[in-house]
Amino acid sequence: MSEHRRILLDGAAVDTVRDGDELVAGDGRRVQARDATHLPPVVPTKVIAVHLNHRSRVEEFGIRLPTTPTYFHKPTSALNSHQGAVVRPEGCHWLNYEGEIAVVIGRTARNISPAEAGAYIAGYTVADDFGLHDFRDTDAGSMLRVKGSDTLCPLGPGLVTEWDFHGKRLHTYVNGRVVQDGSTDEMTWDMHYLVADIARTITLYPGDVLLSGTPAGSRPVHPGDVVEVAVEGLGRLVNHIVAGPTAVRTDVGAQPSASEEVLSTALGGDWEFRGIRPPKR
Repeated sequence: MSEHRRILLDGAAVDTVRDGDELVAGDGRRVQARDATHLPPVVPTKVIAVHLNHRSRVEEFGIRLPTTPTYFHKPTSALNSHQGAVVRPEGCHWLNYEGEIAVVIGRTARNISPAEAGAYIAGYTVADDFGLHDFRDTDAGSMLRVKGSDTLCPLGPGLVTEWDFHGKRLHTYVNGRVVQDGSTDEMTWDMHYLVADIARTITLYPGDVLLSGTPAGSRPVHPGDVVEVAVEGLGRLVNHIVAGPTAVRTDVGAQPSASEEVLSTALGGDWEFRGIRPPKR
């Protein structure tokens, strides 16, 4: 296995390889990984995410999983990096973390089988599929603003090659406390299946990213919180939440809301039937 990170080095985006605690650029320059300014480890043409995959998440919502995966799209403008700030816009309240594993495409893929998919994967990285559920009432189908708003797709710290996704643990922490504990073994559809499924009708290019789903436990976070996603063998992605300086414009489009649908999703299912009350806004 090897780990590749993109960082900002002397004002330029540079690809590096991790060597212990250091990152080594192609020209031999070295920088301590803890001191580096990280960039997203890949430059995708698209980011595609599966709605539900982990059995614990399905059970948490008390719903029946479809017989095949369903997906949504996160625009590349949502990309963020290790140590990056995730912005919760002024006037929004329901920003949820979702610790995940991201599949990164290495070769152009189209009309391939699950058995062939591994040969088209460059590697894997850690992801946090943040969702701004204030917009769920209007974008529940496309998830465009819910999952695609700026800064809501942190990836990193690096791209790890030749990683075996079987039997790996995923943990999400908020301010040092474990809030998600999952395993790749509870995924209904594995990484190879997801790649082959999408590639039936959509050409996947090198660098493209597929987010493979989150386990149970996604909940709202607030400005000042630190969110960490740790995946066995892939490392730890760290981000902090900040408040946006301006409110979402009120003179155009649907406005943030706190309907039953919004609260139920943000708080992990039918909260009103579980004796759970939403936090005060």
